[in-house]
Amino acid sequence: MKKPVVITAKEAVDYIKDGSALCTIGMTLISASESILKEIEKQFLEKGHPKDLTYFHTCGQAAMKQSGGLQHLAHEGLLRRVFGGHWGQSPLMMELIMNNKIEAFNLPQGQMANMFHSMALREPGKLSRIGLGTYIDPRVEGGKMNERTKNCGFDAVGLVEVDGEEYLQYKPVKIDTLLIRGTYADENGNIDTSHEGMALEVLPAVMAAKRWNGKVICQVEKIVKAGSLNPKHVTVPGVLVDAIVVCENPMEDHRQTYSWYYDPAYSGQMMAPEAAAKPVPLNIRKVIGRRALTELLPDQIINIGTGIPNDVIGPIIAEEGVSDHVMITVESGIYGGVPAETIDFGISMNAQALIGHDRQFELYNGAGVDFTFMGAGEMDQYGNVNATKMGAKAPGAGGFIDITATAKHVIFCSTFTGGGLTASFTGEGLKIEKEGKIKKLVKEVQQISYNGRIAWERGQKMLYVTERAVFELTGKGPMLIEIAKGVDLKKDILEQMDFKPLLAEELKVTDTAVYRDGVFGLRDILKTKEKKGGEEI
Repeated sequence: MKKPVVITAKEAVDYIKDGSALCTIGMTLISASESILKEIEKQFLEKGHPKDLTYFHTCGQAAMKQSGGLQHLAHEGLLRRVFGGHWGQSPLMMELIMNNKIEAFNLPQGQMANMFHSMALREPGKLSRIGLGTYIDPRVEGGKMNERTKNCGFDAVGLVEVDGEEYLQYKPVKIDTLLIRGTYADENGNIDTSHEGMALEVLPAVMAAKRWNGKVICQVEKIVKAGSLNPKHVTVPGVLVDAIVVCENPMEDHRQTYSWYYDPAYSGQMMAPEAAAKPVPLNIRKVIGRRALTELLPDQIINIGTGIPNDVIGPIIAEEGVSDHVMITVESGIYGGVPAETIDFGISMNAQALIGHDRQFELYNGAGVDFTFMGAGEMDQYGNVNATKMGAKAPGAGGFIDITATAKHVIFCSTFTGGGLTASFTGEGLKIEKEGKIKKLVKEVQQISYNGRIAWERGQKMLYVTERAVFELTGKGPMLIEIAKGVDLKKDILEQMDFKPLLAEELKVTDTAVYRDGVFGLRDILKTKEKKGGEEI
């Protein structure tokens, strides 16, 4: 029976040839194969090899300014072309893209995760309507994130017609070497991932690599006796694994996530004691999150995106005691629990379920969640939203395009202006202390991450919530429907925009409860809606 060889991280790099295609699986620094990634970087810097790689990764695999994950690969010459879902936590990768040092294709994270299935099945690409009308559409930008990519002569996304309907064709990428991570490997190479904080898309990626006759290398913490693993807990059968690297320094290079080595409450081995929710301090972000949550209906499945939503939506739900009214999901495959924040995004304490990352996007792209709360960079007069490129800085989409395309309600959470905005709050309302330097309500967004026209035609309800104003998408563009008490319509809103919005016949005033300390009453809001049969009020 075929068994994988046990090799060192240094020997693993020999599998990666110049000009070949490398794929890694992980999210933030969760499940990062650090031992091997460090060695790739070391050998490139010392010997100049491997070089000119094509790199395929679905999720952002970095932790802000930390050195781990794909940061190790962000060197001019090491990479030639990258297909990535997100680079917002990888400043080194964004710098390469901004300076035209590499070709960079940004594709929707969920489409990339499910591309492994189409690649494994030898299909001519993944067909989807997700991304139509956005910068992913080849008639717009084709997912090309800099001038070098636009002039490279290659298209990662095509346009096809099936039964009279348009679809995007996400073209397959040949995988020569795949890096995955597990907790244990037995002597036959069977891989157990029990201590990993996410299920991710490990097996589909393995199947895709095998279709191309690619090499699968797995970093593990320990090798155990053959037959000692529960077969139901085997994520990857050993016959599909070519080589195993045992991590020599697991406390540093095999951490469950950036902020801690291992906590069983994040991987399902046990539950942590219930603790009182730590309230988020009253600030602009919390006010925006509170106002956004007043749109919520009882008994809904919701998604929380990065930025303001990730930082405040979950904590507000816990603080207000309404966790029993909603099911929080995260794109990594998490249901319930307490999601971790910022650099540990995608992992959750005391989760009720952890499913595959690729499977999660079948819900998001198919049925669609009831509500998604997403961050946003700017919105224009057509209701288009940009959350993927600001100036030359290109963080990319992550799951943004996948999730917002099909959610029943999309609530964008953003400050009205950026760059130095400060405000104070009282029971009487809001006071702008210092206006931001950057206008976010613009005539035309720099990049279309969310297409307002298509969303309206689909019958989706979209709100753009800020600390001082709320806009609702209509067939004619954004309509200002609500303003905060204490702000001046002309000075603080209309003069801070680059376009004139539609105005509701009767402008509502934001409930001042969202500006006060302590619980603001979300539970009562949901109970009232519940009594009215879930109707919005």
